[in-house]
Amino acid sequence: MATSLYDVGIKTYLQILPAVGGFLEKGRAYFEENKIGLDEVINIRLYDDMLPLRFQLFSVVHHSLGAIEGLEKGEFSTPSIPSDIDYLTLKDLINEADEKLKGYGEEQINAFVGDEVIFKLGPNSIPFVAEDFILTFSLPNFYFHATTAYDILRSKGVPLGKKDFLGRMRMKQR
Repeated sequence: MATSLYDVGIKTYLQILPAVGGFLEKGRAYFEENKIGLDEVINIRLYDDMLPLRFQLFSVVHHSLGAIEGLEKGEFSTPSIPSDIDYLTLKDLINEADEKLKGYGEEQINAFVGDEVIFKLGPNSIPFVAEDFILTFSLPNFYFHATTAYDILRSKGVPLGKKDFLGRMRMKQR
């Protein structure tokens, strides 16, 4: 059996998005228990020149659901992130992305193989074919931002482990 665009894209997003939602829930409980305001948490950065948790979480959605919507449109661009978005709204966006991605069928996604996707970055246009867009741009960004969000929460004491990040793996069925 060959691996399909649906397998590497949708199935991967559907593994990690619920994990992100889960570690955000653990974070919420931890911060509330320790009387740390969630509005403060979304502005935490790992380092001064890195973007805050708010950006990392929004980017997880943008590089999963947004990437698939980019395949549909043939165009993808950097996100416009609302400055007033809060922790619970970001958690809801993660859950909504997960639910919307479940609505895509395998044939629908695999039909994009070979299609052009243009990444618009300001005045620049970077051309991809759909499968290379997902494999070499979307997925690396998706994992980077999910990992950075995890690391921000972990750095503030949220009791997380690798199992929280991995989500539900696709194991061989017996």
